[in-house]
Amino acid sequence: MGDSDRVPVGIVGASGYGGVQLVRLLQDHPKLDLAYMGGDSSAGKPFSDLYPHLANRTDLMIEAIDLNVIGDRCQAVFLSLPNGLACDMAPSLLEKGCKVLDLSADYRFSNLETYEAWYGKRRTDQAIAETAVYGLPELYRDRIATAQLVGCPGCHCTASLLALSPLLKQGLIIPESAVIDSKTGTSGGGRKAAVNMLLAEADQSVGAYNVARHRHTPEIEQICSDLAGHEVLVQFTPHLIPMVRGILSTVYATLRDPGLVRDDLLTIYQAFYRSSPWVKILPSGIYPQTKWATGTNLCYIGIEVDPRTDRVIVMSAIDNLMKGQASQAIQCLNIMMGWDETLGLPQLGFYP
Repeated sequence: MGDSDRVPVGIVGASGYGGVQLVRLLQDHPKLDLAYMGGDSSAGKPFSDLYPHLANRTDLMIEAIDLNVIGDRCQAVFLSLPNGLACDMAPSLLEKGCKVLDLSADYRFSNLETYEAWYGKRRTDQAIAETAVYGLPELYRDRIATAQLVGCPGCHCTASLLALSPLLKQGLIIPESAVIDSKTGTSGGGRKAAVNMLLAEADQSVGAYNVARHRHTPEIEQICSDLAGHEVLVQFTPHLIPMVRGILSTVYATLRDPGLVRDDLLTIYQAFYRSSPWVKILPSGIYPQTKWATGTNLCYIGIEVDPRTDRVIVMSAIDNLMKGQASQAIQCLNIMMGWDETLGLPQLGFYP
């Protein structure tokens, strides 16, 4: 395949942890060509100034954000920006014919009132937001295939929803009984100075944060409600774990049919994800570990049933920067381009 066959793509916000994953993945993608890197705070610097270990792979400069330049140069654009910025850029990029993949929360909500309430920004792009597709391929693959604008899910949301979806879709649980306990590595906080992320603060310590008010809650509830066919509220509590990357979400819910056993649920999950190459259902008695997913686009799911409490316990492990962010965005773009969704994405992590 000559370079002329490759699709030029851009990254706006390449300097963050999500951005650097995208840069790395695009180096190895057989059909995508990184043609633009933009970011106002680092404009004019070589990307290798920020990430010296990539100097031998890319000589691209970080450019000032110019939507006309991006529109002329790129067929697809990843917006890897803080919440509230993508919605100011996406409309003109779409107008220029670009496919847009937003890694922030701006296009995750079908109802912008929910976004405004939780994120505090007034929105004027309702018509465009209505065209956005939620970028969880295992649920919305067909919609993603025809989308021009994809709102990529949050990292906790990806892990939690992959654990919960079969239960809600098949009506196997009492929806309001669902409790999500999720643990994340420190890279989820981004590449910025923050006291709670200092080694001296985070190491050898585990703590919950944003209890009962985390912004991923309404996002999880929106998709759960879509799956269940009625409004669903969930209890979601995230915790910070002293590791760099990974998310483990443990979901508890009460079964409607207390007669179901683990093997029944394993069969249901395997059928639900039979055409999802990135979801691995673990055999009986094996529970996922975050390390297994590190550096890959994989989600590992383990299932247990407690007959004493009539509850199902589902554990889901992903890499927060990969399936929770960058590689899932590329998985979506693969689908948008009509390619195999595994194209150019790593399927084996580094272990141990």
